[in-house]
Amino acid sequence: MRIRVRLWKCAAVLIGALVLAGPADAAQGGQKLDHALRNARSSARERVIIRSKPGRRAELRQALKACGHTLKGDHTSIDALTAELNVGCLQKLIANDVVDSVGQDADVHSSAYESGWTSVPSNTLRSTLGESEYSTGAGIGVAIIDSGIAPLPAFGGRIVGFYDFTSDGVVAKAPFDEYGHGTHVAGLIGAYDSQYMGVAPQAHFLGLRVLDKNGKGRTSHVIQAIEFAVANRARFNIHILNLSLGHPILAPAADDPLVQAVEAAVRAGLIVTVSAGNYGTNSDTGEIGYAGVTSPGNAPSAITVGAVNTKGTVSRADDEVTAYSSRGPTWYDGFVKPDVVAPGHALISVIDVNSYLYRKYRGLQQRRGKKRYIKLSGTSMATAVTTGVIATVLQASAWSSTLYEVQPLDLSANAVKAMLQYTALPLTGSDGAPVDELTQGTGEVNAEGAVRFAWAATVLTANPQAFLAYPEILTPASAIGGQTIGWATRITWGQNILLGDALAITSAWASNIIWGDNVIWGDNVIWGDNIIWGDNVIWGDNVIWGDNIVWGENVVWGENIVWGENVVWGESDNKVSTLSILGGR
Repeated sequence: MRIRVRLWKCAAVLIGALVLAGPADAAQGGQKLDHALRNARSSARERVIIRSKPGRRAELRQALKACGHTLKGDHTSIDALTAELNVGCLQKLIANDVVDSVGQDADVHSSAYESGWTSVPSNTLRSTLGESEYSTGAGIGVAIIDSGIAPLPAFGGRIVGFYDFTSDGVVAKAPFDEYGHGTHVAGLIGAYDSQYMGVAPQAHFLGLRVLDKNGKGRTSHVIQAIEFAVANRARFNIHILNLSLGHPILAPAADDPLVQAVEAAVRAGLIVTVSAGNYGTNSDTGEIGYAGVTSPGNAPSAITVGAVNTKGTVSRADDEVTAYSSRGPTWYDGFVKPDVVAPGHALISVIDVNSYLYRKYRGLQQRRGKKRYIKLSGTSMATAVTTGVIATVLQASAWSSTLYEVQPLDLSANAVKAMLQYTALPLTGSDGAPVDELTQGTGEVNAEGAVRFAWAATVLTANPQAFLAYPEILTPASAIGGQTIGWATRITWGQNILLGDALAITSAWASNIIWGDNVIWGDNVIWGDNIIWGDNVIWGDNVIWGDNIVWGENVVWGENIVWGENVVWGESDNKVSTLSILGGR
């Protein structure tokens, strides 16, 4: 049984279809269309998101009026309009200088997957994350853009607002969740429950419903919800957006409306967590695949999360990235994603017994006395867990500033991502070899380390001498489940990776981090702007299957990954590992 929908097929070329922009008019604007529109049937009436050149949205509105349209949405943060129009109007628009890009108003779906048999026992989730009893997410607001939130006792009075976007507008309503996915996500983030405690059980929620009773929605509705969260972040004290949903990547990040809405939210001061997607395996052959990350998981500023199977134990020793978790690189741009991975397999959380998922999948129902739960898996769940960890990180920073009477450290999305990646615990395969970066990011989320780092960073920013007597506070290792594990001590950003024994903690973290175009690996290896994606490589339906994956002219991703002329990831024939090549780290 699977509760996901195979989305990649909608991005495949439609054999025999007449494309909207053929060779003759490509130079006049056909390149402005995303992959789905370039391969749509010419007779179709399309619902699209049209981005204007900066500051020219009013001109775009006039152009739409001139050729006839049905306006469905106005997205000021990305200079875009959602409209339903015919092919003739679309042809005129793409030839107009005012239009920057046009994307399909693609269907979005939740990132939940079949669970299998293993499940996480009661109240082990916080333990495997290394959470202390003081990490509760108190005072931190999370906007959950999903199918809704049911007003269950586990949430108390912590649902501070609820709005429905599923009908091309915004309507304030009492909280509800016909599908059930959003409630499960909210429970993992912050349910206060004696059996299955959320990661941040004192965080509060803003419910923004974009998925209907069948778990489906539109990209434009998600963008509207993001913009609403940004506009009302102070009113509801919102710090984090959770997007456990997505659609196939149909355009470069710079032209992807959903990605650009996420980027705008980050610029406005919000932290955005997104699911990597559940396209890590070929559903027909079972092969592991790369480049299956979904949008907006390709947003550079988002924290993109893959899923880990903890095998129901607190120990990290048996943890492994699930086969279905989407691997990088991202389509078109080649970004290294996911950023981190987190527990996401067979997680049990609260649910409304009248919701679609609970009624439909009886085998996933869980009972503890009179209480009812559901077991779900996927990068949706891993994203929720990561959101909960971030809430405790922000709480730790706020509390340390109060305790030590120092200026609060207004952690940016970049700074939080850096903390999560730097303190992550790298996973190894069954053979003891490191799991590659495109599968696990820098490693599995480590709440103990991230919270400790945030606590120390807040104090050290104001007083660098504060912890001279306690140097162990920044020891780059965490003890979880009776095992002490070293942190990743590295950061990825787009196509760049930074390695180092320590990161400088400065006041610059409050607003931005400068990553640079060329990042030095070790003493003499540079990975910069010279990575090229070849134009003549055919990758099927946007997911690369198998162990040997060609990227550009001289890069092969797989079990034996050759990067340029002299850098090898994984194991070569003489068993020399990446770490030894890069200086024995």
